[in-house]
Amino acid sequence: MSVEVTMPKWGLTMEEGIVSKWFKQPGDAVEKGEPLFEVETEKITNQVESPASGILHQIVVAEGSKVPVGTVLAVLAEPGETPAKVEAGAAAPAETGEPAPAPAAQKPAAKPKSDFKPCSPAARRLAKELGVDISLVEGTGPNGRITEKDVQKFHEQGPPEPKATPLAKQIAQDNGVDLNLVSGTGENGKITKEDVERFMAGGSAPGAAGSAAPSVPEKIPFSGMRKAVAENMMASLKNAAQLTAFVEIDVTRMAAMRDQIREEFKRDESVKVSYNDILICIVARALKRHPIMNSTLVGEEILLHPDVHMGIAVALPEGLIVPVLKDADKKGLLQIAREARELATKARKGRLEVDQVTGGTFTISNTSMYKVDGFTPILRPPETGILGVGRVKDRLAMKNGEVTERKYMTISLTYDHQVVDGAPAHAFLETVALYLENPSLALL
Repeated sequence: MSVEVTMPKWGLTMEEGIVSKWFKQPGDAVEKGEPLFEVETEKITNQVESPASGILHQIVVAEGSKVPVGTVLAVLAEPGETPAKVEAGAAAPAETGEPAPAPAAQKPAAKPKSDFKPCSPAARRLAKELGVDISLVEGTGPNGRITEKDVQKFHEQGPPEPKATPLAKQIAQDNGVDLNLVSGTGENGKITKEDVERFMAGGSAPGAAGSAAPSVPEKIPFSGMRKAVAENMMASLKNAAQLTAFVEIDVTRMAAMRDQIREEFKRDESVKVSYNDILICIVARALKRHPIMNSTLVGEEILLHPDVHMGIAVALPEGLIVPVLKDADKKGLLQIAREARELATKARKGRLEVDQVTGGTFTISNTSMYKVDGFTPILRPPETGILGVGRVKDRLAMKNGEVTERKYMTISLTYDHQVVDGAPAHAFLETVALYLENPSLALL
């Protein structure tokens, strides 16, 4: 019996996804559980396993296509079976025991008014590695999708020759004009004789005086992860009463502890304890003393979570993603260091799974690698708090009647005033500061 493969739904907010890659082609044998295709969403890119064994009879949705959740993407058949062809855009029938209604006629989708070019994740990664401007590459895949071969060809051969009329080419050649610098006003941007003459009259040809051709701003598509981050941040500011408190702390002992642990485990490559790892460990324990900060506001209820699932903000070129380290309050520092490092690596490689980016109860956003002392982080709904971490700075300070060199750090707590008042929120921040100044107290 044939099996229809549909666009999966990962999380409550997912409405659509992009089929970024097929691992099999029609006619190929497929085993149940074997990677069949790759889906790209606003949060993650993930491989989807085949729901059954058989033959890939039909690919309904081509690579690069964005379709709603539940759309039929492919059909699997048993050997010798010939199922009916599925039309593109069909949705899987609801499991009600009744035949699904015939789909209503749909108007063709309007062509998007955007210069965004569809591009496979692999091609985008290759373009970054080779330093290729992806907006200049012509795609040869389905619907003009840019492939790895297109990026490699562009890197080796350079940009294609500009489109120009024969007369425009001749005039440009006779006068030493680089057509790559000329803007075309003809059909589909083709360069005409008048365009070349106008360019020459402006004095921008090689060897001539005058102003250069006007520069064109680079266009970055406001879509995918970048758009999702923007929408989430605006929704957060709109729906939560956010306040931020700051505190400067002496972290000399914490820094010494980190250095001592690194020295002790310097031969173990899997253990490289960072300030962030210590922060996760300490904040998780502080949250157990102040459970209201480890809560989420859902509808008309405040949920106090018995376990600490720590969100760790990771900056990517295309936006911000927050993998979640589950049960941080039950783990030791070395285990936290290993798991946090693994999550960050998966995030940068685009290999996070859905359950690794959901279910957080509190978040830490650390910018200590930059020369930033402090900042105001924005809450991640429905969480009640987020901790912002600034850099560690060396400073001369009075200690026990003597001037000594100490290390200081500024941390900031943004909290939802709908859920928690200032006094308990500040008491939590005070506990975090106490633990960071005296890490051994977090073990009590």
